[in-house]
Amino acid sequence: MVKQDSKLYTIGFTGKSAEQFFNLLKESKASRLIDIRINRTSQLAGFAKEQDLTYFIPELTNMEYVVREELAPTKHLLASYRKKDIAWEKFAENYQHLLLDRLLHNSFSWEDFSNSVLLCSEKEPEKCHRTLLAKVLVEQFPRLEIVNLI
Repeated sequence: MVKQDSKLYTIGFTGKSAEQFFNLLKESKASRLIDIRINRTSQLAGFAKEQDLTYFIPELTNMEYVVREELAPTKHLLASYRKKDIAWEKFAENYQHLLLDRLLHNSFSWEDFSNSVLLCSEKEPEKCHRTLLAKVLVEQFPRLEIVNLI
């Protein structure tokens, strides 16, 4: 059985009501939500805008809300994928290289991610940067186990 503190959760807000989203977070019993989106203030984010989550996350889930933009893809890389200028495989490769470089230049530890939830916008985890980040983090910190909240 995996200990609670070794879990690394992932969640996307698209396709979820606010009730579903916040209930999934509460049920996870995680201690922090790590926002890894490059666009956190878009009207498309609805209830998941940074300004709102800063208030809602501690109030409704008793979790810490942390923004880690350095773990998001660059705007250029994300736009290239969304406009279909590059395929998913190329996006994933470029993002993983970017992450490894950024992780080398930041002093992250296992504790920064244990019992935490990675937040992005995509509904499904399969073709989403939160899953790519989670896999890189598990390689760096093998004690972590990925759990997708869907």
